[in-house]
Amino acid sequence: MGVEVQGVCPDRYARVRDAFVANFDNDLEHGARFALAVEGEIVIDLWAGFADRKKTLPFTDRTLTPVFSTTKAVTSLIVARAVGQGRIDYAQPVADLWPEFAQAGKGAITVEQCMSHQDGLAAFIEPMEPSLWFDWDAVCARLAAMAPLWEPGTASGYHPVTFGYTAGEIFRRATGRTIGKALREDLAEPFGLDLWIGLPDSEHGRVAEIVKPPAMANLGEMTPLKKAAFMAAWSSPGGRGTADWRRMELPSANGHATAPALARMMGALANDGRLDGKEVLSSGTAAEASRQRIAGRDLVLPFDLSWGAGLLRNQGLDIYGPGADSFGHSGWGGSCAFADPERRISGAYVMNRQSPHLIGDPRPVGLIDAVYSAL
Repeated sequence: MGVEVQGVCPDRYARVRDAFVANFDNDLEHGARFALAVEGEIVIDLWAGFADRKKTLPFTDRTLTPVFSTTKAVTSLIVARAVGQGRIDYAQPVADLWPEFAQAGKGAITVEQCMSHQDGLAAFIEPMEPSLWFDWDAVCARLAAMAPLWEPGTASGYHPVTFGYTAGEIFRRATGRTIGKALREDLAEPFGLDLWIGLPDSEHGRVAEIVKPPAMANLGEMTPLKKAAFMAAWSSPGGRGTADWRRMELPSANGHATAPALARMMGALANDGRLDGKEVLSSGTAAEASRQRIAGRDLVLPFDLSWGAGLLRNQGLDIYGPGADSFGHSGWGGSCAFADPERRISGAYVMNRQSPHLIGDPRPVGLIDAVYSAL
């Protein structure tokens, strides 16, 4: 018996439903959801499978999924809002907002260099207690005192975890709020988005259990930088329980969301800042956020990448459809969210069975390609 798929999918997008079912039939999924928005309105919303490892709880329209680094797309939009409001300038030195950041020769590093993984702060080389990540001020102080691991502005080196602290502290210094608080107050609550950075205890029971990938990701030739960013015992938060992980606000890695919430949020970036007829970003801000800041071989991920201000550009990757100007972000295990301003569409894929693909997981790529085949 095939998987029982719930949700909506118009006949013109039948290939999307077929691709979604095929992922389950080929034993690639445990529980998953895919959503597509056209001009900010959801037209496809499919879900199926199980929310728990033992397959006793169905994956439903209420299931929340950890999306890991797909969270960076949300953070990038929140920072872009502050840019559009004149509170942050992408070109300004970070030290203008965060004076302590100027230590160790970092006085000239700009906001957009931090947002595009160019600042040389991708990881901590020196050992530390993994539980330190739960102390926001301590981590930010460590980053402020740290010398860059390469010459800022010469290359990108993906920041799996530290991105959330630099972007979050820049935003907090400029606005007086955290990324998670701004998300709740400005977007999630007003627009009914089931999207969280910092999950309250009342929502923990809805979170899907993660099924870990069968193998480690292929990082290419291992370097000390890659080891510190991904493999070291202190490379990510640890030493505390799952509940503490969900509660903390980590704007790089611990977002929880449904696929429609992410797809609608990305709709603001696909439609020049407008969502449900209201201005979320001032006109032109989405284009400025997604404008290329650096391109080339990344020092941490084994890919040639093109970065906007926190947004991964589709140029050369073709993981968010065929358009070079599409952009988004992907998360550990396979989740992703994307926007295509040319066609005014946006989408998101979430799941709880992780794969070892760093970016370009074949499951969402197949779904997105099926969307474009129908356009």
